[in-house]
Amino acid sequence: MPFALWSILLASFLPLLWTALAKAGAPYDNHQPRVVLAAATGWRQRANWAQQNAWEAFPSYAAAMLLAWMMKVPADRLDLLAVVYVLLRLGHGLCYLSDKATLRSLCWLGGYAVVVLLFVSAAGLF
Repeated sequence: MPFALWSILLASFLPLLWTALAKAGAPYDNHQPRVVLAAATGWRQRANWAQQNAWEAFPSYAAAMLLAWMMKVPADRLDLLAVVYVLLRLGHGLCYLSDKATLRSLCWLGGYAVVVLLFVSAAGLF
């Protein structure tokens, strides 16, 4: 299976990574797991925000990648776009953690541009 399709699974793990970081070392009550995250501050709060944004970004990426694959966009292009997307989304989360707002927004914009390129490629326009 090509990396492009594996990237969907990788992208689905990113929210879990940010959640794990947000919860790491924090007092945790499994009966009320969202209470801990809602009360988080500092880098843990930003990790939770990164987690929320990663969940929000995932569906459009997965749909775009699957559509591009079904429309037989060349695999090398899909693999390249997949690598770029995963790296940008990883960078997005790391920028959230380190409170680099402008760079974080650029990573978000780049990731969204990849989604648009996947749709445009699926349509045969790129």
